[in-house]
Amino acid sequence: MGNLLGNWRFKEPSTVEECDSTWGSDSESDEPAAEDDSGISDSVSPAESEWPAGNNGDLSPKLTDSPEFLPKMKRSFYAARDLYKYRHCYPSYKKSRQPNEYRNLRFYLNKIPLVPDGIYIEEILTRWRGDYDKLEHNHTYIQWLFPLREQGLNFYAHELTQDEIKEFQSTREAKRRFLAAYSLMLDFYGIKLLDKSGNVARSSNWQERFHHLNESQHNYLRITRILKSLGELGYEAFKAPLVRLFLEESLHRNTLPNMQHSILEYFVYTIRRPAARRHLLRYARQHYKPAHAFLWGPPPKRSKPKSGDVGASVGAGSSGIRAPAPTPEPQRRGGETSFIPASGCSGTFVSYHDATVCQDVDAESLNAYTPLGSSMDGPEGVFMMMLERNNYSGSVPL
Repeated sequence: MGNLLGNWRFKEPSTVEECDSTWGSDSESDEPAAEDDSGISDSVSPAESEWPAGNNGDLSPKLTDSPEFLPKMKRSFYAARDLYKYRHCYPSYKKSRQPNEYRNLRFYLNKIPLVPDGIYIEEILTRWRGDYDKLEHNHTYIQWLFPLREQGLNFYAHELTQDEIKEFQSTREAKRRFLAAYSLMLDFYGIKLLDKSGNVARSSNWQERFHHLNESQHNYLRITRILKSLGELGYEAFKAPLVRLFLEESLHRNTLPNMQHSILEYFVYTIRRPAARRHLLRYARQHYKPAHAFLWGPPPKRSKPKSGDVGASVGAGSSGIRAPAPTPEPQRRGGETSFIPASGCSGTFVSYHDATVCQDVDAESLNAYTPLGSSMDGPEGVFMMMLERNNYSGSVPL
């Protein structure tokens, strides 16, 4: 048995369906599935139990138009795989560092500054709050404030290890500062932290900050990192209230319309408990327009093919739209924020998030990225050129 386990190797998922267990355990009781093997508490904010559970009965979307006239839409495999690895605690995990190398913990204990800026955590917490220009334009602090077990684009920031996570969670001073850093970023986004359960609400200056957040879409990458880090450092229950607020503002109140695809493709799937994801997706489906384009619901039940039927075994995606043919890996990375059809995409919708080099790429994907300004074919190349025209190429990516 020992030899068998020793020879076991993690098999990379190859489809979105293999990455997404949200609806695999769907039941009336909404019991959590066994996917969460992180060792982190399954506690959820009390407010979650009051969230709408969606319409009773069949939750699969009903098409109001003929599929032949609908644009080709599909979920991002890159996003699904990235969040699958995160939720399963990075199956290809590296060896632990020695305790004296716990740079993330030492930073939060105010013993070392972040690199390369040379700024200590206490200075950030006391002097940066309300300095929105600094928080917007500095691109090196976010990896230190919200560490992960994956390499970001500030290579001076160290990845977390399992041992360091345990030490961090048992250190009161580090946890106190971490929550202060979370509150700092929420204030930057126009949100306030209400209590120790992670409930959140609009802050007094929400209109100004939401307007900025709706236009400054690189912050969606930061929010993905923040949500992941919450789960790593013992605050899994804080994710759902924040994602719920973003869904309400984006889909129901229409104050953050540019964020809706990032929420559904990334933010929701940072949550480890399938039952919590289902609550959020049911709420999202109630308000998503057009309803037939909602891609994140349960897959439709396939009827048994009749004998003699040609092509009866071909299924449809969770949106009810027939899935297009598989595409090469570089073209399967589309995934976040804005549904903008790009030239050369054959009508396929791509998005900002996956076309941007972000802090959440793993080392393998990072090596595969082509730098901004290089010649690229397909949707990503179009978006890289768009980012250059918008002066994004001059900023340090996350």
